[in-house]
Amino acid sequence: MTTEHGHPAVRMYIAGEWCQGGTGRTAPVVDPATEEVIGDVPLATTADLDRALDAAVEGFRIWRGTPVTERTRILYRAADLIAERAPAIGRVMTREQGKPLAESVGEACRTAETLRWHADDARRAYGRIIPSEPGTVLTVRREPIGPVAAFVPWNFPVGGPNRKISSALSAGCSLVIKASEETPATAAELVRCYADAGLPPGVLNLVFGEPAEVSEHLIASPVTRLVAFTGSVPVGKLLAARAGEVMKPSLMELGGHAPVIVCADADPVRAARSAARAKFANAGQVCTSPSRFLVHESLVEEFTDTFVRAAEAVVVGDGLEPGTTMGPLANARRLAALERLTADAVAQGAKTLTGGERLDRPGYFFAPTVLTDVPEHAELMSEEPFGPIAPIVPFTDLDEALAVANALPYGLAAYGFTGSAATAEKLSAELEAGILSLNHCGGSVHEAPSGGVKDSGYGREGGPEALDAYLVTKRVSHLLAP
Repeated sequence: MTTEHGHPAVRMYIAGEWCQGGTGRTAPVVDPATEEVIGDVPLATTADLDRALDAAVEGFRIWRGTPVTERTRILYRAADLIAERAPAIGRVMTREQGKPLAESVGEACRTAETLRWHADDARRAYGRIIPSEPGTVLTVRREPIGPVAAFVPWNFPVGGPNRKISSALSAGCSLVIKASEETPATAAELVRCYADAGLPPGVLNLVFGEPAEVSEHLIASPVTRLVAFTGSVPVGKLLAARAGEVMKPSLMELGGHAPVIVCADADPVRAARSAARAKFANAGQVCTSPSRFLVHESLVEEFTDTFVRAAEAVVVGDGLEPGTTMGPLANARRLAALERLTADAVAQGAKTLTGGERLDRPGYFFAPTVLTDVPEHAELMSEEPFGPIAPIVPFTDLDEALAVANALPYGLAAYGFTGSAATAEKLSAELEAGILSLNHCGGSVHEAPSGGVKDSGYGREGGPEALDAYLVTKRVSHLLAP
């Protein structure tokens, strides 16, 4: 079923059924490229949330008792469906979130691979036998923690929810996930793949609603055994505190302000091209997006010239239009934030080499922007822009650059460019980040862990570590009968 605008009609998924919700409350869904309302999303009542929690209890009982070979078969089938439907899912994603269609389809395809990886790890959630006293068998077991409450934002409408869903289901947990009200149809299409693959009712439940109301209710419920969140640092701290009050573990993947250090022995052209590609991907709306560019003074001119040319080559437009390489920002809030950060930097002496303003057309479009002479006290240097703004700052001494890079309370991602193995090791040892890329600006990968330090959160997603938060470790000491 679709709306009059050709967009899928959105429903919640509770206990194996697609439903509108108890009161019929809805919120509009807006196409960020046109500012046109293309549909609406149902908002859950507390009764809806309780139904989802009850379903998760029964779903957990069924799913944890399902043999791992059968669980893996269902998850692999879901991955196949995601891959088959990637073009259609990508189109829905672009209309809701704005990113170019190629990026959207690519995200869906990567999501399928992530699911396959985690499903395989379900077979490797090993325990162990420990040598002990005669007559005693001492073992360590790894068991699913129970029903999970998960919360995800809008910037990766398929990849974000799937990192939580695939890890939880692979570990044997059930979950209630609140996806973003701004990209609801995309999340629903993802959940539909799991449902069509044969996932038992109640194992996966999708809800939407007022964020504060939903999070408070789900976290407080005695049903919930783990809180998994991706989003901003302030909201993450609030949810972690709520979870702590009721003694529940949490997995927090929070924001950052990723520094890029371009050392004196790096190739400035290669570094600038790599950094620019990463900066303008998804219009900069990525938690790991490079956002502070610290360039050695001997290279800064060539680096900056190359970066500006790359920014000016970006084709900004509707993500469904052929040739578009950067879409709009996802919402009006991001547009206002970028206008504020740019104005503050310029007012304090920064120079705008390109961009710096909203495009004069419908939609939430902001030009790819490069700033120089940005003072250290400008808001842009301490607040994550989450958009296509690149401040470039020269440095003289590497220790000085490392001090600047580590000065903020964030530690999600960092990047470095150098031609020296010794310098690369220094960057690896001293940059305070959970994710570090050297001589490229690569993003997260399913085969290796991602996560932050300091205010950027705790716990890891991806790699064998992805299942850790969803499993509990039980020690069993068995004294054999004489």
